[in-house]
Amino acid sequence: MTDVVVRPYRPRDHAEGRALWVELAERRSGLYGQSAGPDPGAGFEDYLTRLDLSGIWVAEGSSEGVIGLVGLLMQGTSGEVEPIVVAARHRGSGIGAALLKHVTGEAKKRSLTRLTIRPESRNVEALKSLHAAGFDLLSAVELSLDLRPAPSTVDDVEIELHGLRFRG
Repeated sequence: MTDVVVRPYRPRDHAEGRALWVELAERRSGLYGQSAGPDPGAGFEDYLTRLDLSGIWVAEGSSEGVIGLVGLLMQGTSGEVEPIVVAARHRGSGIGAALLKHVTGEAKKRSLTRLTIRPESRNVEALKSLHAAGFDLLSAVELSLDLRPAPSTVDDVEIELHGLRFRG
């Protein structure tokens, strides 16, 4: 793993945090063959103003600056990891695991009873990483009906759950 420190987000991290948000928005839109919109980073500005935002932490490389970001949303005694993003060039190097370990520790400090995360169903890489990090309790399933005239078939992943087949 690259020499990385996980620390609280600071206002001076804004440009790098927004750039990571753009990577995340483009990755999500690419999974479903949709546009990320004219300004994929605009969601970061909205995110920073959320009332349920309990904390944001960044992974900072010794010579590269901010290369990862994780946030913790709180609803009562439950927390949600949103977002978690690692710069594409650093994925697979343990940075995401370090961010998850840190946010899990922060959730425990806040005496939360549950920590959830909602990865995209087509993001198999993320699902495997999250499972390896201990997120192995399937707590909810969200189903969608694609109402567009020509539903997306971009890299459809088949998922079986309780004997039923779903597109991922």
